[in-house]
Amino acid sequence: MRLTALFLTLVTATAGSASAQDWVEYTNTQDGFRVLFPGQPTMTQTTWKSQMDYTLAARVYSANRGPERYSMKVVDYTNIEQLGIERAKACPPGNAQCRQNAGIMGPGYWKHDARAAVMRATYELVARDAKVTLLAWEWQDMVEGNIVQLTNADRSRTFAYVTMHENKLYIMEGTVPDGHPEPGLFQQSLGWVDSDGRPVRYQEIVYSNAYHGMGVYPKPRAGRGGGGGGGAGGAAPAGRGAGPGAQ
Repeated sequence: MRLTALFLTLVTATAGSASAQDWVEYTNTQDGFRVLFPGQPTMTQTTWKSQMDYTLAARVYSANRGPERYSMKVVDYTNIEQLGIERAKACPPGNAQCRQNAGIMGPGYWKHDARAAVMRATYELVARDAKVTLLAWEWQDMVEGNIVQLTNADRSRTFAYVTMHENKLYIMEGTVPDGHPEPGLFQQSLGWVDSDGRPVRYQEIVYSNAYHGMGVYPKPRAGRGGGGGGGAGGAAPAGRGAGPGAQ
């Protein structure tokens, strides 16, 4: 199991309450990710309502560690274009959203919907009955997204990361009770894998689904291996820009 220096620090900090070997690196080739879970997660099928009111298939992978809760929700946007085309065919006359030739918006505004996915999911997190203690742009394993930290009404803490890769939306959350170590080990462990389960990490520039996943620009050069994020467990580090090409 690959652990960065940050992971080792967090494991040491929590050694008094549980062994680091409670954690396993879970790899999912169907949804293209790997992450540390406290044991083998269970999977639940669900749906997701997008910003433009499309109903999309989703899967939730979750595991608990005593009172601590960890989950990864993956929403599949890969068929959003076809859904937009079908909506445009049945659109009432004069509805601009459903023009067949909608340019950069796409039929049924599907392109707009896909680009809005990370923001919509982020909004749903910050709209909870909770105090937002951190909201920032970052990247995890060279894929851009938003980090959110919440103090909930019961004083529990939630660390979340929202990102999009290869037209799938990822919403990962770790929630721990008041007084427990922060769930940074889980959040910092996210990585990407190919269909064979081999780790993939982009080189030189940060991957942006709105540009690279949707074919506006070629994908960044990718290599094997991984190396953690750009600080998604805490405040965004200085010197890293807030754009797709930031390093």
